Parts: sequence; structure tokens; C-alpha cells
Amino acid sequence: MPAPLWIVDAFAEKPFTGNPAAVCLLDAPREAAWMQHVAAEMNLSEAAFVV
Repeated sequence: MPAPLWIVDAFAEKPFTGNPAAVCLLDAPREAAWMQHVAAEMNLSEAAFVV
């Protein structure tokens, strides 16, 4: 099942500054292992999964 994924620049007024975080919108909860794989693939210090 595809899931929309964005890179959000937190604490920034301009793009490509601040603290980047991955944000993934989910229709339903996913397995912890799946979320860990997605977070590792994004290679950022923070990742959020919103259900």
C-alpha cells in the first residue's frame, strides 16, 4: 500500500534550512518493522508516521 511521504523543514522560514524530518501519512497503522525501514531509508534524524 503506497503512503504519501514528505520532507518537512522544521524551525525554518526558508526551504532547505532548519531541521529536516520525514512525515508519512498512513490510512491505517503499519508494523513497527515497516516504519523502521522507511525511517532508515529516509536517513534523517526524525521521522513521523501520522495515522
